[in-house]
Amino acid sequence: MLRWTIIFLVIAIIAAIFGFGGIAGTAAGIAKIFFYIFIVLFVLSFFFGRKSSGV
Repeated sequence: MLRWTIIFLVIAIIAAIFGFGGIAGTAAGIAKIFFYIFIVLFVLSFFFGRKSSGV
């Protein structure tokens, strides 16, 4: 998921450099959405993915 965020962020930066404002804004928005999804999934897997040691 983080990989997709980085890909869309790079697309947004390249589009902004070449002056494609609409494409850059859309790609940046998608990157932001993927980033938030990644953070939520990371936190959920951190808390619920731990195994108890059974001590």
